[in-house]
Amino acid sequence: MISLTSTEINVWVVAFFFPLARILAVLATAPPFNNPALTARVRLLLGLAITVGIAPALPPTSPIDPATGLGLLLLAQQMLIGFAMGFAMRLVFSAVDMAGNLISLQMGLGFASSYDPQTAGQTAVISEFMGLLALLVFMAINGHLMVIATLTHSFTAVPVSPAGLHADTWWKLASLGGVVFSSGLLLALPIVVALVITNLALAVLSRAAPQLNLIAIGFPLTIALGFAGLMFGLPYLGVPLQQLFEYGLQAMLGPFATSPR
Repeated sequence: MISLTSTEINVWVVAFFFPLARILAVLATAPPFNNPALTARVRLLLGLAITVGIAPALPPTSPIDPATGLGLLLLAQQMLIGFAMGFAMRLVFSAVDMAGNLISLQMGLGFASSYDPQTAGQTAVISEFMGLLALLVFMAINGHLMVIATLTHSFTAVPVSPAGLHADTWWKLASLGGVVFSSGLLLALPIVVALVITNLALAVLSRAAPQLNLIAIGFPLTIALGFAGLMFGLPYLGVPLQQLFEYGLQAMLGPFATSPR
């Protein structure tokens, strides 16, 4: 007859359910797994499959009773770590969304919006287009597999243990928000500069020929130039997007490192 002690059961629970909590938190927040097209059941099955696959290779954890207050705190800590990792990756796609919003505003299409199932709200059409393009590029370079690989490596860099995180962990995560503004502005800068020059030229033209109807000329011209800039700039977006994704993958573990990135 097989007999199991409570210590052995606790070891199995800690070795499986605590990593599962971190994995499910990442799948709930990190692109592309946070897409509403993936139901909660699919994410749960995927999280269980990943946990079963990597659990034997994870570092051993100290025996902890999961039913105690320390066990519940450790479970909450693993969920927070997973949410932080997924949020760091989500910032990369927020930078692409910001670039699309800037381009839409300069083109005069800020009023044109469509429903975005990713955010469950109205989003500018150019931002929606660039977001879908970034997601396709991310999937084309196997970014979803890189997210899973980074998640697996996190259990070595930040093992499951009752030891607290570094004091500046959350400050590092907050400072990563700067990528939304800097990278988003750099992605949109060529088209924004071209449209600003166009608006300056229209302003000079309005002073030279006041009889011209700039409302009838300016909006079609800026929209046409904006779409032309997008058309000619799309072939060159692959490299900066790939660099941005690499930054996001490094940022998933950056806040938990002993020194700033």
